[in-house]
Order: sequence, then structure tokens, then C-alpha cells
Amino acid sequence: MPAQVPPVADERDGLIAYLDQQRDAFAAAAFGLTEEQIRLAPTAGTLSIGGLVKHVTTCERGWTERMAAAPDAPTPPDASVEEQAQAWGDDFRVTDADTLDSLLAALAAQGEVTRRVLRAADLDAPVPVPRDAPWFPRDVQAWSVRWVALHLVEELARHAGHADIVRESIDGATMYELVAGREGWPETPWLKPWRAPVPTQA
Repeated sequence: MPAQVPPVADERDGLIAYLDQQRDAFAAAAFGLTEEQIRLAPTAGTLSIGGLVKHVTTCERGWTERMAAAPDAPTPPDASVEEQAQAWGDDFRVTDADTLDSLLAALAAQGEVTRRVLRAADLDAPVPVPRDAPWFPRDVQAWSVRWVALHLVEELARHAGHADIVRESIDGATMYELVAGREGWPETPWLKPWRAPVPTQA
């Protein structure tokens, strides 16, 4: 994925392309990190790179299920409302079973599902507004698939920005140098691709 979204043919193509770009930003932010580093929360908050990748995968899955089910609501979860409330925030936590590869693979797999749903969806189809959280509007009955896809771009972009800040707080690396290092761009006077630091001799 280049630093810029390539030209798009139409609205559907644009939605898919911008989701792909924002999803790819997490792979760039995680580029070159160790398993220990993806668990670090170096800012005043609790966000880590691994936790952000895990959360946006869950977030994208939920919204994509809503788009796929339109005009109906998706199948309700098996967990009760109380169990869901108790598990709130778990998708930000990196467990011992999680690895950088497994987290990025899950995000990529979800991207495949999202692309498939958006290629087939009626962008005007109504998506019922959920009623299980206080931030969902009470005066709106349904959004369109188009609205949900745009909201998902917003969600991924917001958390990609969080990932940029967390990564820079870990080792000072910023987005363009990480993308350049990951994609093998040539070094220029104004941009040096990120490379893993050479271990110092004891």
C-alpha cells in the first residue's frame, strides 16, 4: 500500500481503498517492533500498538457485520448485556497468546471480509442504529451502508493516529520513515527510511 490512496473509479472503490489505506497504517506503525514493544503503553494513557491493532479488528468486524446484515440487524451476541459490559475494553488488551504476526493477520483477514461485503452491498441499504450504548442517537432509526463505511474510515483513521503517537513515543519513529522502511523507498536528503537500530557492543 503506497503512502497515498491510488486513483479510484467510483464511490465504492473509494470507500474500499481508503479503508485499506487506514488499515495498512497499523502495519506501518508496528513495523520493526518487538513482541515486548507492542505491549508498551508509553503515553499517559493505556494504549499500546498491539492493543490498538486488536481493537480496530474488533471494531471493523462489528461494523462490517452490520453492513452485511442490512437492512436487518446482525445476530445478537451470545453474551448478556452484563457480560458485555464486564468485557468492555478487553479488545485493547494484548494477551500472552497474542503476537504481532497474529494480530496483524487477524486485521488483514478482517479486511478481506470488509472488502467482500462492500463490493456486494447496496450502499443505500438501511442499517438499524444499535441501542446498546449511550453514544448511539435515539432520534435516528437507521443509517445507510454508505454512512457506516464512512464511519469505519473515521474509526480506523482516529486509531491510526493514536498508533502514530504511541509508536513515536516508543522509539521516535514517524509514519513516513516507517512506510519508507517497510516498502524499501530509497533514502533522500529529506527522508531516511526507518531501519532497526544496530545493537551496541557490550
